[in-house]
Amino acid sequence: MEEAARMDAVRRYDILDTPPDGAFDRVAAMAARLFKVPVASVTIVDEDRIWFKAAHGLEGVSEISREPGLCGSAILADETLVIPDTLTDPVAVNNGLVTGPMAVRFYAAAPITTRDGHRLGTVNILDTKPRLITEDDTATLADLAAIVLDELEMRLAALNALRVEQERRIDQEAARERAERDMAAIQAFASTLQRTLLPPALPVVPGLELACHYATASPQNVGGDFYDVFPLGGKRWAFFLGDVCGKGPEAAALTSLTRYTLRAAALIDPDPDKVLTSLNTALLLDPAVGTRFCTAVFGILEPHEKDGFTVTVATGGHPPAYHLRGQGAVEAVHPKGGMLIGALAEAHFASHAFHLAPGEGLLLYTDGLTEARTLGGEMIGEEGLTRFLAARTGPVSAAAVIGDTVDLIDAMPHGAGDDVALLALSVPLAHAAASLTATAHTIAPAGETPESRP
Repeated sequence: MEEAARMDAVRRYDILDTPPDGAFDRVAAMAARLFKVPVASVTIVDEDRIWFKAAHGLEGVSEISREPGLCGSAILADETLVIPDTLTDPVAVNNGLVTGPMAVRFYAAAPITTRDGHRLGTVNILDTKPRLITEDDTATLADLAAIVLDELEMRLAALNALRVEQERRIDQEAARERAERDMAAIQAFASTLQRTLLPPALPVVPGLELACHYATASPQNVGGDFYDVFPLGGKRWAFFLGDVCGKGPEAAALTSLTRYTLRAAALIDPDPDKVLTSLNTALLLDPAVGTRFCTAVFGILEPHEKDGFTVTVATGGHPPAYHLRGQGAVEAVHPKGGMLIGALAEAHFASHAFHLAPGEGLLLYTDGLTEARTLGGEMIGEEGLTRFLAARTGPVSAAAVIGDTVDLIDAMPHGAGDDVALLALSVPLAHAAASLTATAHTIAPAGETPESRP
């Protein structure tokens, strides 16, 4: 048991079979000079060998077998071992260093003893002739052994510090890799969740062109903007666009509740005021919603008796929609009195009806558009958006309006800076009506370029 504990201590210092070290070489050379002997060494005693960490006067010798008589006996003693004449010592006389070519006649060794009492090896001096040393000499040899231990302790401390640093770096690298994996998983989850909250594609509405755009400011956060277009029967269609308070899972839950409540309420009674009132009640009754609220525009499309559509729109705390009439004519559609949805039980909403004629369009958006900042740091605002829409020279088609508006956002130094949802409706002129097609639904997370969008 004692030898096993000693070997554990030897392994703890991790010194066996290490390259030459100047500090230990100097101890061996110092011992040879101090005692005027031809050979001095620093040895570590292994299980079955004596390994020389440093040797002065021993060329080409790195280890010898562990046999009694010299080093093997020295580590068994607590104090310095001195053999004035090896030929008179009954144990040493048979050691290979004595009987071999070296013909060692004098040997002295101080054990290298750890602070917990384990003897790792020895500092030795050897001569080819018998000699005596004083008590001061043995004390000096013991001091050299203590210096060796100090060097071993400093080396061990450095090794431990290096191991700790390596482990820290490994842990940091592992943490970074975990964080990257988690981030990728979060982004994938957010993207998947976002797709479940938005319609996969806009429907084909006879006599109407539809286009949309959706961009999240951060792929890590599920956006709170939403929109939809769906049939009501009898050639009528419903559409809505809005924005819930906040982002993340709570906003996603509110978005889902809002979207499906609007659909269900419209199927029961499509009157826009009543639909928003139903949504207001649903949000206030759901304890999971808490103090969150939303804004929305809800509208009904009915074929007009002559051409185009009659549009009835109700708003709840949402920015105005824009009726694009062509030739730079732009009218804000913002019924007065529409309050935030889900904030007050007595909230009431307002609606407005107008004719969407051929060659005209309607743009709905969330406030990420108007809050985008110019190079001078000013927000686009409703006035800036009105000027932009009035200055358009292109046709009033849903696809063109969405394309131009996305270009406006991309021209901002930092993009929108917030989630943006855009929904455009337009009635084509008679000669263009036959070419209507369904328009792809666009999701453009932060970091994508306009060219990378589908």
